[in-house]
Amino acid sequence: MTSKRTWTGRILTGLVTVFLLFDAGVKVVNPAFAAAAAPQIGYAESLILPIGLIELACLAVYLIPQTAALGAVLLTGFLGGAVATHFRVSDPLLGYTLFPLYVGALLWGGLFLRDNRLRVLIPFSR
Repeated sequence: MTSKRTWTGRILTGLVTVFLLFDAGVKVVNPAFAAAAAPQIGYAESLILPIGLIELACLAVYLIPQTAALGAVLLTGFLGGAVATHFRVSDPLLGYTLFPLYVGALLWGGLFLRDNRLRVLIPFSR
């Protein structure tokens, strides 16, 4: 059972990682492309690169097993900012606004399944 749980957690973490790497990668590698959406969400184009770098830094902290919980907290804050931004500009609720919430749920779910320390800290009854 532990092996299946651990592998499920790793797969969820992998899915979140691929999505966040793609998202941050576009902002870092081609900020001009990502900046096209900046005015629509109310951000200056000059902020796209720093946002991408912050996202990559938080993801790196999440992927190091010893600091994964801290990385999850940092990414939760980052994703919360994305939800707030989409609310502010009245984006559709299910299509855009809540998507970072789904990513956050997968992020914490993956960590919960692969890290025994978190399961001890937040026990769910069986």
